[in-house]
Amino acid sequence: MAAKSSGFSLIELLVVVAILGVLSTAGILSYNGYVKSSKRNSAENLTQQVALAQSEYYANGSSYYGTTSGNPSNDTCTATPTTNSAIESNLFDAGSYKVIPEEIQFWMCIVSNGASFKISAQEYSDISNTTSLTGCRIELVLRGRPERIGC
Repeated sequence: MAAKSSGFSLIELLVVVAILGVLSTAGILSYNGYVKSSKRNSAENLTQQVALAQSEYYANGSSYYGTTSGNPSNDTCTATPTTNSAIESNLFDAGSYKVIPEEIQFWMCIVSNGASFKISAQEYSDISNTTSLTGCRIELVLRGRPERIGC
């Protein structure tokens, strides 16, 4: 007479572990996509906030602020942590707080000729690695809507 086992076999446990691994991988990939999407949405919102601050800046001085001079329809600017700080101090009077948080991993810059402007937000890949810009760029021109390029 054969003895009846009341536990799980090794094969059954391995199948359960494999299924849990596949499900957790799918969950992590989905979560990472959600995080990236929400950072890009935050950057779009920030470009609109900067555009509103530009309106106030123009009302006070009859010209738009720019981190780079040039033609907003053709020229681009290079976004860096320095341009972020310049935007915060000149448009928002941000002393000790950050208007453009590092957590969203976007740097911003503004091309302006005084009469018009283009705001660019460039995504970078890692907070600690300040030289790895990704292909995702969000641009907003005067009286326009944010446009994603390469995202």
